[in-house]
Amino acid sequence: MTLSNALSILIKFIDISLVWFMFYFILKNMRNNVKLTLIFKGVAIVLILKLVSDWLNFKTIGWLLEYIIMWGPLALIIIFQPEIRNILEQLGRSQLLGRHKVLTVDERERLVYEIIQAMDYLRKTRIGAIIVIERDVSLSDYIDKAKKIYADLSNELLISLFFPNNPLHDGGVIIQGDRITCAGAVFPTSNNIKTNRRLGTRHRAALGIAEETDAIALVVSEETGRVSIAVKGELFYNLSLDDVRMMLIDELRPKQDLVEDDVNEEEIYEENN
Repeated sequence: MTLSNALSILIKFIDISLVWFMFYFILKNMRNNVKLTLIFKGVAIVLILKLVSDWLNFKTIGWLLEYIIMWGPLALIIIFQPEIRNILEQLGRSQLLGRHKVLTVDERERLVYEIIQAMDYLRKTRIGAIIVIERDVSLSDYIDKAKKIYADLSNELLISLFFPNNPLHDGGVIIQGDRITCAGAVFPTSNNIKTNRRLGTRHRAALGIAEETDAIALVVSEETGRVSIAVKGELFYNLSLDDVRMMLIDELRPKQDLVEDDVNEEEIYEENN
């Protein structure tokens, strides 16, 4: 094999790898971003309608769909400019190898314990709160605009930050790893039409940050004392503390552990069959 042939193969390999990385990034963000999913569904419906119209020889609707496909990309850029900007910002903020240390089992258990203890007190005393746990997508934009703390996590500190007389109690707390990074953070509110209109600002903010990033957002209602959690673009309302604990433990597990569990389940299934 000559040097030119080897170089040509390497270039093709890099080219294919970049395409697969692009598809991986799009699919990953679709899973974590409800708005991007809606855009993708809309484009898919238009393309399917175009294929059906060509197959059935619907000239009028085919002519309209041709114009939509021709000018659609420009229209999408104009209409969904904020969403596209958020996607590009996520690309810049995302960490391919992870930004924070991987928590050990003991550290994860302590993290969950301190959060649950704080939420138990907050719900009993009807103190509103929103606690956001950063994962792969950086929350630096929200941290920069909030009050920096950089303190070890404890339920006492969480409770004091949301105490009504604290000037930071209206905002949210962001946790990175096993440390409280900031307080008084302001998050985007969700405009999801499926969201219950009776939900307050905290719940909409929790759902908003869960739609735009892969963060975990926990909410305590000031009016009812109910506990909720927003993750992967969904809001799970009025949960028990045991439910919140189990969801946190599951969501905070390293991806490697999840892959190993899937492999073990497949091995067990094959052995049983």
